[in-house]
Amino acid sequence: MKFIVSSSYLLKQLQVLGSVINSNNTLPILDNFLFELNNNELTVSASDLETTMSATLTIDSKSKGSVAVPAKLLLEILKTFPEQPLTFTVEENSTIEISSNSGKYALAYAPGEEFPKSVNLDDPSVTLVPADVLATAVSKTIFAAGNDDLRPVMSGVFFQFSPEGLIFVATDAHKLVKYARSDVKASQVAEFIMPKKPLNILKSILSTSDAEVKIEYNDSNATFSFDNYILLCRLIDGKYPNYEAVIPKENPNKLMMDRSQFLSSVRRVAIFSNKTTHQIRLKVAGAELNISAEDIDYSNKAEERLTCDYQGDDMQIGFNSRFLTEMLNNLQSDMIMLEMSLPNRAGILTPIDGLEEGETVTMLVMPVMLNS
Repeated sequence: MKFIVSSSYLLKQLQVLGSVINSNNTLPILDNFLFELNNNELTVSASDLETTMSATLTIDSKSKGSVAVPAKLLLEILKTFPEQPLTFTVEENSTIEISSNSGKYALAYAPGEEFPKSVNLDDPSVTLVPADVLATAVSKTIFAAGNDDLRPVMSGVFFQFSPEGLIFVATDAHKLVKYARSDVKASQVAEFIMPKKPLNILKSILSTSDAEVKIEYNDSNATFSFDNYILLCRLIDGKYPNYEAVIPKENPNKLMMDRSQFLSSVRRVAIFSNKTTHQIRLKVAGAELNISAEDIDYSNKAEERLTCDYQGDDMQIGFNSRFLTEMLNNLQSDMIMLEMSLPNRAGILTPIDGLEEGETVTMLVMPVMLNS
C-alpha cells in the first residue's frame, strides 16, 4: 500500500488523535496509530480501549490495506517537516517508508489486524447538538467533576436529554454545577455518564468547529461524530446521585455583586487562609459584605469590605475559597447572585447577565463550618 499526504494536514489530525493515547499502555499495540487505507480515503484511529477516536483524511492513493504505526515516533518526525507532500510506502520487510523532499525514513509497523476493533452500537438513540453548545456545556461543568476512584459515577459529567431540553451536571460532593439548555432538545428521554478524558478531548476540538455533533448512545457506549472525527467511548456504569435533592429550593437571602470585584477580593483574602481548609468567612449586613480569613497557626489574617446589593437577614457563612474561586472563574457574567438560606446549607451561585437565550447555569457550593 502507498499514499501521498500533506505533512501539516496529517500532523494536525494526528495531534488531536494523539491525546487519546495513554503514556503507559498495558497493550503495546495501543502505542500505535491505526492507518486504514481505502483508495483516496485514509482513516487514522487511536485507542486506549475505553476511548477510541478516528479521523478520516482525503489523500492521494489507489491502494487498500491497514497498518499500525508507532505514534510517538511518527509525531516527532512530522513536527520537524515544513509543509510538503510526504509519500508513505509499506515495504515487504515490515517497515513503512516515508519519503520527503529531502530524505527517506523507515519505521517498523505492526499488522493492522492486531489493533483492537472498535465497538458497533446496536440500535442507538440519536441526538444532534451544535458544537458550540456542547463545548460550552462541557467546559462549564467538567471542572466540578470529582477525582475519587471510590465513587466513579461522580468522576464524570451526567448528560440528561429530554424533549424539554438538555441538562449537564457535574459534582464532587463539595461543589455542583448544572448547565441547562432549553433551546436544544432531544427526541426521547435519556441519561448517561460521560468520563472526563473523552470530554476534555472533545472540548479542545469542538471550540473551533461550527458543525452539528451527532451523539449516538446506548447503555454502555456513546459516539460523537462531527466534521471528519468520530469519538467512541465507554460510559461510566452506575446511577447518578439525585442532584435535584441537594439544591436548596428556599433561599431568602440574596446577594448581588460585581463578579470580578468579588473574585479579586476572594483571591486576595484566601492567601491568608488556613492552608488545609482554605476557609474564608463571608459576613453580610445591609449593603456591606465583609470577606475575611485567618490562619491561627501563623497569625496571618486578612479582611476586606465591599458594597453589595443584599436582601435578607444578616448572616455569616464559611466557604472553601478554592471552590468559590473556581466557580467565579468559570462564569462569564459581569454580575452574579449568591443565594443562601442558612450557614449550614449550600449557597447557590448564578450569573445575572451574559447568558444566551435558553441557557441557565446553576452552581452550588457547600459551606464549611465556621469556628467562631
